[in-house]
Amino acid sequence: MTETVGIAGLGTYFPPKVETAADLVAVTNIPEDILREKMGIRQRHIAEEADSVTHMATEAAQRALSDAAVSAEQVNLVVSHGSEHKDHLIWNAAAKIQQNLGAVNAYAFEMYALCAGAPIAMNMAKGMMLNDPSLEYVMLAAASRENDMVNLRNMRSRFMFNFGAGGGAMLLRRNSDRNLILGSAAYTDATLSESVILTDEAVGDEQPIQGDLKGRLDVTDPAYMSERLGEVSLDNFLRVMGEALAKSDATFDDVAFLGITHMKRSFFNLIIEQVGLTQEQAIYLHDYGHIQSVDQVLALELGLKEGKIQDGDLVLLVGAGTGYTWSATVVRWGPH
Repeated sequence: MTETVGIAGLGTYFPPKVETAADLVAVTNIPEDILREKMGIRQRHIAEEADSVTHMATEAAQRALSDAAVSAEQVNLVVSHGSEHKDHLIWNAAAKIQQNLGAVNAYAFEMYALCAGAPIAMNMAKGMMLNDPSLEYVMLAAASRENDMVNLRNMRSRFMFNFGAGGGAMLLRRNSDRNLILGSAAYTDATLSESVILTDEAVGDEQPIQGDLKGRLDVTDPAYMSERLGEVSLDNFLRVMGEALAKSDATFDDVAFLGITHMKRSFFNLIIEQVGLTQEQAIYLHDYGHIQSVDQVLALELGLKEGKIQDGDLVLLVGAGTGYTWSATVVRWGPH
């Protein structure tokens, strides 16, 4: 039998607190119609004190276990691929998620690729599972409250004003007969490696993030970043998508659904057009914003809920994160 890895269960969690575009007008000085229509922010969930990264990731992971009808004791590995802005500094958040779940037969570690993390984590876990027969179930869990790290008065970081909070999880199964993970690809343009970092200059009158950590996410050279991304971003999205599809013995013509990271509306529309899809074959996350590497599992969940994904469909999951990395993974949904 050909060895496979598939998605056995999905889960998401979002804090109850919501900020709408109207709520952001006063603090950003950006008109509501621009926030909604151009930046794609109708609303976003905001984490409160109890909504730590491990709490949100755990809630999502518990829902993924329930979706798969699998017990925590059956999980062999827990991987956290969410935010580095977590409960404690220099700390393995995956171990806490494992403890919260009661996955007593697992081990746990983190991997980090910022907002490109989900497709990369799926590919990494697939490789590990195919190489190690003892890994029958692997939990990929992520959460982010990166909105804490953005000063909404700093116009250099306005492309990050869409950051929201939440958690997402996928339970992967070895030798699965459904929802198979196929080819993956990623690419990094390292000329942008320091384009977004924490700086004291971006703090303004914001409170410390954690302990004595006072920085906020900032763009070090806005002109260069804008110029460089304008030159390469579309091509690199198409590159990783095309490579992932080729590794899956497929083409863009075979794609039925696109689950892609949240971005400004015009660029989302351009990508949809470039890959030959319609708006009905994708999900735009304007009611959630951008939640780092949670976006892909959220898009899957919404796509299924809205009937945009059917058995047999080829699904393309795509991310991009500062650093600057683009990533993609292909999934064949439904029975194999």
